[in-house]
Amino acid sequence: MFKTLRDAWKIKDLRKKMLWTLLLLILFRAGAYITAPGVNGANISTAIAQATQGNGILSTINIITGNAFSQLAIFAMSIGPYITASIVIQLLTVAIPALEELQQEGEAGRQKLNDYTKYLAAILGAVEAFGIYMAFRNYSDVFMSENLLIPFMFVITLTAGSTFLMWLADKISTLGIANGSSLLIFAGIVSGLPSAINVFWTTLIMKDGVFNPVGVLLTLLIVVIALILIAAVVWVTEAERRVPVQYAKRVVGRKMYGGQSTNIPIKLAMAGVMPIIFAMSFMQFPAMIIGLINPDIQTATGFWAGVYKVFAFTSLGDPTKYWAYGLIHVVIYLALIAIFTYFYTRMIFNTTEVANNLKKNGGFVPGIRAGKPTADYLSNILKYVSGFGSIFLGCVAVLPILVSFTGLGISFGGTAILIVVSVALETIKQLEAQMMVRNYKGFLD
Repeated sequence: MFKTLRDAWKIKDLRKKMLWTLLLLILFRAGAYITAPGVNGANISTAIAQATQGNGILSTINIITGNAFSQLAIFAMSIGPYITASIVIQLLTVAIPALEELQQEGEAGRQKLNDYTKYLAAILGAVEAFGIYMAFRNYSDVFMSENLLIPFMFVITLTAGSTFLMWLADKISTLGIANGSSLLIFAGIVSGLPSAINVFWTTLIMKDGVFNPVGVLLTLLIVVIALILIAAVVWVTEAERRVPVQYAKRVVGRKMYGGQSTNIPIKLAMAGVMPIIFAMSFMQFPAMIIGLINPDIQTATGFWAGVYKVFAFTSLGDPTKYWAYGLIHVVIYLALIAIFTYFYTRMIFNTTEVANNLKKNGGFVPGIRAGKPTADYLSNILKYVSGFGSIFLGCVAVLPILVSFTGLGISFGGTAILIVVSVALETIKQLEAQMMVRNYKGFLD
């Protein structure tokens, strides 16, 4: 990886792209330290600590935003609304024929879908910003006053910040390297490493200012687990199930075509981290709606209070049922990840289309008839691949929740590790591809 970066730096245009990417990422990180208007920066840390207590999803969101959420900064929502809007548009593309036609119209159609996604992201961003305001207005002195201008400025600022990051992500994709949205999330997670190291030092190693040997052993154990998880993520990300394909021989004039053997690579983690993001968005929605309808729901009792505590995964108001709420939360979370893994994998790998393309080009899977039998065979393989992927993603996603049960107060996110490793691998692959294009010498050279 470091050799690839060093070699890419020697190429002038790639060095320019890398510098542009670094500059735009620095601009993104600067916004994480600018508190939104109307927020009392001196008191926000206490309120955030109370809100994220035992809340694995909010902790993960804070990690992804690079601690911008914990400061209620102008980039507190990061590009979350854009990701949610992309999910909604992708789902609607399957359900609405007009949107499906746009997707098949080439670059112009995809650009129009992208515009719809951005409009929807702005609307969802405003709703989410208002939900954040309603969630924190009950905490003491988080906002400077009850003036009606404060919520208006707060919602407008957070929505504008999220919209600006959509533009910034496009610029990174155009002027820089790799996918802009992925790199923004990557930068947010990596920026939290110094604070995470400080938490380990103050919480485990030097507990209450005294050296703690047990804390050192626990720290080493967590580091080993993290390294094992990174290795597992790399293995699963790169692993693939190869389906052999044979092309029939064809004689055209005096030439013979076909006859070669190849394969269809099916990734074990084809859906990537998207099912986790889908599930997180779905888990946030019921708690946000209930919280908007009843601002005092955190301290309330009854059915809807229980529903809120399950989806928000918070022990506030009823700490005796913390484990019960957590277990129900984990079960629902894992079920959603499994459903979205299967759905998203089916959406990006259309077995019927692949089988038809093979049939048109004279290809076939050995021992399987062309057409529908091939589609059924690929669907059966995809079922097992999706099952393995959902189990792996589920194990990764529940890590921060399981760590929250220990009461250590350490944000150890398997989702964060999955995103960082996946984005790093994809970025290096794109750099290698661009270097190959620039270093390739054809027969005319």
